[in-house]
Amino acid sequence: MVDAEILEYYGHGGEQARLLAGDRQIEFLRVWDLLGRHLPPAPARVLDIGGGAGVYALPLADAGYEVHLVDPVPLHVEQASAASRAAARPLASVAAGDARALDAAGAGMDAVLLLGPLYHLTSRDDRVTALREARRVVRPGGVVVAKALSRFYPLFEDIAQGTPIDIDRTAAFAGDGQYRNPGGDPARFTTAFFHRPQDLAAEVEEAGLRLRTLVAGSGVVRLLPGFAERLEDPDQRERILSALRLLEAEPSLLGISQNFIAIAERSASGNQADAGLV
Repeated sequence: MVDAEILEYYGHGGEQARLLAGDRQIEFLRVWDLLGRHLPPAPARVLDIGGGAGVYALPLADAGYEVHLVDPVPLHVEQASAASRAAARPLASVAAGDARALDAAGAGMDAVLLLGPLYHLTSRDDRVTALREARRVVRPGGVVVAKALSRFYPLFEDIAQGTPIDIDRTAAFAGDGQYRNPGGDPARFTTAFFHRPQDLAAEVEEAGLRLRTLVAGSGVVRLLPGFAERLEDPDQRERILSALRLLEAEPSLLGISQNFIAIAERSASGNQADAGLV
């Protein structure tokens, strides 16, 4: 069961276009670049868990992938279904579902995306369960792409925006990574857990997946003055993306990135430890 606060937040409808304009485009551009380098070639089968209104699923389908989207938010399922019906290359399926208890059969997918669920699962046990479910439904040798939000980036975002800082609350957040929006203000985020890089790596491995690499996503570039305008210039956009790609795996920079992404796989070795998690 997804928290009511999370369902209410996404029920406002802001997610569909969130990554398609302004400085937030950098997240889409970075994830799209990573998917292009780490997914198997089309027409591979991809399960997009927590895929929202289809911001990644629809372009992947257009690129020739067989994409199945699952999301717990009714509005997202409606939006993704409508967009799929209007698309030249529709999604293979759209369904309501929970990352912790998927309906998909085991080992049927070539790749699984978890680009949203982990940071809305505030219990470590729930996050590991979701990763284990991803592992269950991906084929041996298949890839799992999982994104987390950085625990430390929000402090620097507050400083850059001139937001007053409550040092006691900031210290508590830095300690446990738990964020809440008790007033339900739609201009702020909703119930979430913010990782440290080592947390995500440990959860991936506990779920029985082999971590190929852990990389920074958006970095800190959204804090730069005039960044949205820079993204609109093709030359500057390519230079920014090239720099982020160059530094994406630098361990000393991971924790400050707005988000970071684990590229993992289900082992094809068939060893005893791996088999025990099937």
